[in-house]
Amino acid sequence: MPARKIDKTSKPTVRKPAERTAAQGKAATALPESMITGKASPAKAADGDKPVFAYIAGLPQPQRGIAETVDALAAKTLPGLQRSVKWGMAYYGVGDGWCFCCGGFAKHVKLMFVNGVTLTPVPPVTPVAMGKATRGVELESEADLDERQIAAWMKQIAAVPGVGGKKR
Repeated sequence: MPARKIDKTSKPTVRKPAERTAAQGKAATALPESMITGKASPAKAADGDKPVFAYIAGLPQPQRGIAETVDALAAKTLPGLQRSVKWGMAYYGVGDGWCFCCGGFAKHVKLMFVNGVTLTPVPPVTPVAMGKATRGVELESEADLDERQIAAWMKQIAAVPGVGGKKR
């Protein structure tokens, strides 16, 4: 590899700090690296409410608000709800297995249903590397949450044998 040429005659560039506007003055929450790269967070796998609540609390806004709303809707919709952090996302289940997951990313929250192809209507998003039958939605704000539809999907997926319902 050839050496880089250095121009010794030019003066080094000195950058002045940019003036901050009022909007920039408010400290923006830095996104965790995992949310920027699209990978799952490095949250440790653990079962129970406490690790899921900690995972959600660690998300920046607006992702935290979206995840809190999804969590509250799941608790209201599904009796016997179980929570866990797996693969860097919050997982929710009832009965025999995990039904859906919710995870924060740079510009949205993914809400994915295991075996979502069985839902009516089928959720519009097919995620990468989550299985051929997984389907879900990507939520950019709390306004994107159609609580009635999401609750209906939660109830449907919880009834699928081997996912949320009893094994066949």
